[in-house]
Amino acid sequence: MPQPKRPPTIDYGLALLLDYDGRIEYLPEGYHLKFEIKRAQASDARPHGLSYSFTLHDARNKRIVGFDNAHGVKPLGRSGKKGVEHDHWHRTSSDKGRPYTFVDAAQLLKDFYNEVQRVLRERGIELDVIGEGTTDQKD
Repeated sequence: MPQPKRPPTIDYGLALLLDYDGRIEYLPEGYHLKFEIKRAQASDARPHGLSYSFTLHDARNKRIVGFDNAHGVKPLGRSGKKGVEHDHWHRTSSDKGRPYTFVDAAQLLKDFYNEVQRVLRERGIELDVIGEGTTDQKD
């Protein structure tokens, strides 16, 4: 007897993440979060089929924290790994990037917000979204 067809599995975390594309979240004291996320051709650099950049900026629009896969970074230290990793994050404005282990869309969003909260806490600022916008809005 043939097995009934199962409906395709929906990755709700991915659907949520893709909805973030173009979003800007305004925070106290001029800080803001910017999200860019698009589906991409799966490749060695982007095995999950996503191209993304999530950033925290200060009041002068300087990037403070970023998670992205726009370029490759070398593994840190003497891990024995060779080559480059494309999924990476920038812990400070001067950090050239350190590898990030992409698990899934929901974890990426969680990890980004956790790091943003850490940095803001160090600066005495609450992670409190006081406004929203999109990158296609004119200032």
